[in-house]
Amino acid sequence: MVSHGASTYTVASMFLLSFTLVLSGDIVHHDDVAPTRPGCTNNFVLVKVPTYVDGVENSEYVGVGARFGPTLESKEKRANHTRVVLADPPDCCSKPKNKLTSEIILVHRGKCSFTTKANIADDAGASAIIIINNQTELFKMVCEVNETDVNIGIPAVMLPQDAGINLERHIKNNSIVSIQLYSPHRPLVDVAEVFLWLMAVGTILCASYWSAWTAREAAIEQEKLLKDGSDEYANTDNVGSSGYVEISTAAAILFVLFASCFLVMLYELMSYLFVEILVVLFCIGGIEGLQTCLVALLSCFRWFQHAAQTFVKIPFFGVVPYLALAVTPFCIVFAVIWAVYRRESYAWIGQDILGITLIITVLQIVRIPNLKVGTVLLSCAFLYDIFWVFVSKWWFHESVMIVVARGDKSGEDGIPMLLKIPRLFDPWGGYSIIGFGDILLPGLLVAFSLRYDWLAKRNLRAGYFLWAMTAYGVGLFITYVALNLMDGHGQPALLYIVPFTLGTFLSLGMKRGELKILWTRGEPEWACPHIQEDQQPINH
Repeated sequence: MVSHGASTYTVASMFLLSFTLVLSGDIVHHDDVAPTRPGCTNNFVLVKVPTYVDGVENSEYVGVGARFGPTLESKEKRANHTRVVLADPPDCCSKPKNKLTSEIILVHRGKCSFTTKANIADDAGASAIIIINNQTELFKMVCEVNETDVNIGIPAVMLPQDAGINLERHIKNNSIVSIQLYSPHRPLVDVAEVFLWLMAVGTILCASYWSAWTAREAAIEQEKLLKDGSDEYANTDNVGSSGYVEISTAAAILFVLFASCFLVMLYELMSYLFVEILVVLFCIGGIEGLQTCLVALLSCFRWFQHAAQTFVKIPFFGVVPYLALAVTPFCIVFAVIWAVYRRESYAWIGQDILGITLIITVLQIVRIPNLKVGTVLLSCAFLYDIFWVFVSKWWFHESVMIVVARGDKSGEDGIPMLLKIPRLFDPWGGYSIIGFGDILLPGLLVAFSLRYDWLAKRNLRAGYFLWAMTAYGVGLFITYVALNLMDGHGQPALLYIVPFTLGTFLSLGMKRGELKILWTRGEPEWACPHIQEDQQPINH
């Protein structure tokens, strides 16, 4: 049994840290602000720049292609090894003093425009131009509004400052430096997205059945107490005894407001230290989630049932099963090991295990009492998702949700409140991710549908769960289709999931004439037939 204090913490932290975003890494960057015209219409693509010093393979850098000039090869085997020379003058704002014979010219950002540099390098006989940025990040090279000569015949690539300085140092040491320039295409669909889809659907499926099973067991227990004429039922506090918390309409609205404030705080205070605090919070929640799931799983085996049904009272935590005490050290060690090695390539496995168990635990603890609360919650989350992914660009000049999810300016590879899987067949690597909120929030509605079906004694075909679960799967699938159509640019998953899940539920309830019951009552009137009509429901 989850202790009351611990479950309150888990619910509060989980809802505040529920990000709602599907992301697979921005490889092709569209830009609607920079001017476009004939000769200046390229997408901003990342460019691989493997280097060779005196014929020996050296570092590989990543640059970004310009809006202008010809596009680059997509295959490494087709990209030529070409020698790199320094520009003289370094900014290439005037004709180079050195004679070029199809070399790649390396220049610094200077007083003239990017297209001016490229035109001068083209006229001087260079085969390509690499521009070193004055910062350790990439910059989009565009055409100026008043420029007319943008018919450039060589590709232009920008490198970050540190990469450019390394190349310049080798050349100044009289080494022969050659490079390749190519921009590989991403696969249309990566297997990581398939696994993420399965993980999300599987998590909701497991959580829904667990939630429905506990609800049915509680209903049977209440029915037995009523049959025995016991006063225990009337004196029982539902929240304490059943271990779950029901969301109200006001709480659903407040969730979106608090989540928005927390998101802005993350955006404004994003730093290495702040991410470390989030890691600690995630580990605490993950420990409880893993502990709860392990206890429930082990309790199914005969050897552990006695330990699961024997309790000890611990200060602050309350009454705790001996089995929970036994598995807690393992859960703590697991979370600590993940936190220490979370930057390793394999750390996503531990993050996903902690995240999935935490989501399942929250879906077991938190419930929506009726369709009305579910509609309010998902409608608010729908608007929240759209606002912070798309609309926030108008105020903050960048998508707040995407910046926070990626952990920009924090020195970390994203925040921990996400499920992630490495992109296995993507030449650019990276991860496909999905926010906890994209599973948790629709999962509340799906779990409600199965509890309703079981208490109403409906089979799958006549109930609502099968339709709600299918709608979630289709909505998430459409999300990934949109993600790939947008070249990996982060998508607000609830934009697609909410209309499918909530729309299906509402439409089906209306068609069956049960919408009023679903809207106002979380439990069918016929679920507990022995409850007398004058029995007053217990306030939660």
